Amino acid sequence: MSEQELKLHVPAATRQAVQQEVKQRDATRIRLHAMYFDTPERELARARIAIRLRQEGPDWVQTLKMPGANAITRIELNHPRPGPVLDLSVYAGTEVEEALAAIKGELGLRYETDVLRLLRKVRTRYGTVELAYDTGILRAGALELPISELEFELVSGRPAAIFAVARGWQQRHHLVLDPRSKSERGDALAQLAHKLAAEDANPGDDLQARRAEAIAQFWAPRGAAPVKLREDMTAPQALGRIAAECLDQIARNAAVLAEVDTEGVYQAGNSEHVHQLRVGVRRLRSAWKLFDGWVAPVPEAILQGVRTHFAAFGANRDQDVLNETVAPALLRAGMPVIPMQAAPPEQDARAIAAGKAFQAWLLDLLEWSLDVPPAAPSGAAPATANGTPSDAAPEPAIRLEGGLTPTSIKPTIIPMLAPEPDPQQLRKQLARRLHRWHSKVAEQGTRFAKLDIPTRHELRKRGKRLRYSLAFAESLLPAAKLKGYRKLLSNVQDVLGEINDLAVAKDYYESCTATHPQAWFALGWISARLDELAVDAQKAFDALAKSKPFWR
Repeated sequence: MSEQELKLHVPAATRQAVQQEVKQRDATRIRLHAMYFDTPERELARARIAIRLRQEGPDWVQTLKMPGANAITRIELNHPRPGPVLDLSVYAGTEVEEALAAIKGELGLRYETDVLRLLRKVRTRYGTVELAYDTGILRAGALELPISELEFELVSGRPAAIFAVARGWQQRHHLVLDPRSKSERGDALAQLAHKLAAEDANPGDDLQARRAEAIAQFWAPRGAAPVKLREDMTAPQALGRIAAECLDQIARNAAVLAEVDTEGVYQAGNSEHVHQLRVGVRRLRSAWKLFDGWVAPVPEAILQGVRTHFAAFGANRDQDVLNETVAPALLRAGMPVIPMQAAPPEQDARAIAAGKAFQAWLLDLLEWSLDVPPAAPSGAAPATANGTPSDAAPEPAIRLEGGLTPTSIKPTIIPMLAPEPDPQQLRKQLARRLHRWHSKVAEQGTRFAKLDIPTRHELRKRGKRLRYSLAFAESLLPAAKLKGYRKLLSNVQDVLGEINDLAVAKDYYESCTATHPQAWFALGWISARLDELAVDAQKAFDALAKSKPFWR
């Protein structure tokens, strides 16, 4: 069977209020102790399968879970057990039999959870949703992580019920979207426990540094992941899959910035999480452009949200680039130290990521991505409340010659043959659009030296859009032709990225000249470097323009 659920993290400041609200009406309380199994080589985790034995009060249940059709759907197989005894024979003849038969290693306990769950059902006009508020511990070896999450599972009705309920709770209690399941968190924690044990077995002067590096890697930024499209997909299906990947990148980095695992203990989020979050947003916006006209327009509230939040995180990113990249380079070049007096952003990245506005936008984006609507038929008029096109004219009276009445006519109707579907339609659409984008970027890039600063900035954004969109479509394009082209496009982006960073720094140091004369050193160095990069950019664009076509 499959289940549809949404999980939100409950921060420390609102846990008591969430508990009180869940308890208001007929809440059930149950203690859950679960043990999760895998092989030493993590064969189940790599197959995206989780198997657990869980004690639910006096009963034992064996559960297998794996991802479903979208971000809120899970396949779940439950079997009652007489005790804590794992039995794989119950999966004979099921959809997971083949995957489990391929396992070579021996299953053993990898991690466990100990949770107190409060259960309650909520009814909406869209359906019934079960709330499950879990608090407790996730344990792997000597390591532990806190569990504090509120799950919204659809009992009956439409998925809209999940979001209708979740939005209210998210706004009232500052909840944070966390795409990771308990099994994913547990598997990562088990890997960390194994790595730390290995480091401890090999002591040395750098032991603490190695341990710190391993711990930091646990919360490493989430970069872009490949997207696999099929030629038989419709445009809405393809965009839905791409949007889900982009959202996952955004939400996972936001969860680390919001300190889902580390609140008050360890600051895991850093400038690279902000950067990767913004990359996820850029990729999403590129996907919207790539599918423009093939799907229904993205709702205005989502578009406005992406502009607002991207700009807010951008203020943090600009300050990070200045502090971590440009200023160190200037110091190495011999610039006297300038106290950094740049005004801090109105909000730090943690406050934005954990904020109600940004988290509400994530929920809206998630719901939209689950069922991307197709474009309206060409020429279709907006419908009124009763379903009639709003600009429909009154039907004219029928007038016939020779005294005939309409009922005396016996028309012959020849049915229209439906066109045969083209299984390569998606690939052809993407290839044509990418070809046009390449032509525009290459043509403008060959004149790079003559372009003004704003035009160069726009060209950089077009190049990024082309690069991200190419990655979305690459599973449908000739791999051999893409390899060289990707490198040429990457060279262009690297040069333009440095130019953009220096342009931001130039604005800052120009504001410092009145109080810090040494800022003139920075401006001179930046100007010289920009001149060098302009030459490099021209060469990179010339090479891109001469590249072999990838779209055929």
